[in-house]
Amino acid sequence: MRDTLKHRGMRNKLAEVLVAKGISDKNVLEAIRTIPRHLFMDSSFEGHAYQDKAFPIAADQTISQPYTVAFQSQLLEVKPDQNILEIGTGSGYQTAVLMLLRAKVYTIERQLELFKKTKIFFRKMGYRPKKMIFGDGYKGLPEQAPYDGIIVTAGAPEVPRALMSQLKIGGRLVIPVGTDDQIMTLFIRKSEKEFEKKEFGSFRFVPLLENKN
Repeated sequence: MRDTLKHRGMRNKLAEVLVAKGISDKNVLEAIRTIPRHLFMDSSFEGHAYQDKAFPIAADQTISQPYTVAFQSQLLEVKPDQNILEIGTGSGYQTAVLMLLRAKVYTIERQLELFKKTKIFFRKMGYRPKKMIFGDGYKGLPEQAPYDGIIVTAGAPEVPRALMSQLKIGGRLVIPVGTDDQIMTLFIRKSEKEFEKKEFGSFRFVPLLENKN
């Protein structure tokens, strides 16, 4: 599959849809306009790649809806050279958005099939996260902590303590919390012990599973 002018036109339209839905971060919108989402999906879905919808990928997972990716990225308020931990690499689309925002991305995937597939895809596309790890996202990645931002791309029944502890003071954790429906939640670390919590309405994600490698 190639990336054509037609694809670029479809991405511009998608960005307009996201603006209409309230996405205002110019850098996030630029990432949506730039990244060839159709290449992250099975070629049979290529015609649907620039609809604002989630689609199935390998290992019973999904590539998130562009609005969700943009919304989470906007909440994270990424600055260049920040260390960002991503829980749930999935197709790698959210990872690519973070890299385009010039973050140093550490990303963890617990589905081996998906991990292998996305790793090969990144190599082919020239995407270079700082680290791509096969492991349990519940535990985070303590050896690279603390992080400026942590983004979780699966629904967590509760907020993993390990992730809270790996956040810098002033850092932001964006996580969908809940079992069936999830509430998009932002935690900002104010001090060693204190976190500010904000909630942003309901979303649907595949579940974040603990110790299920």
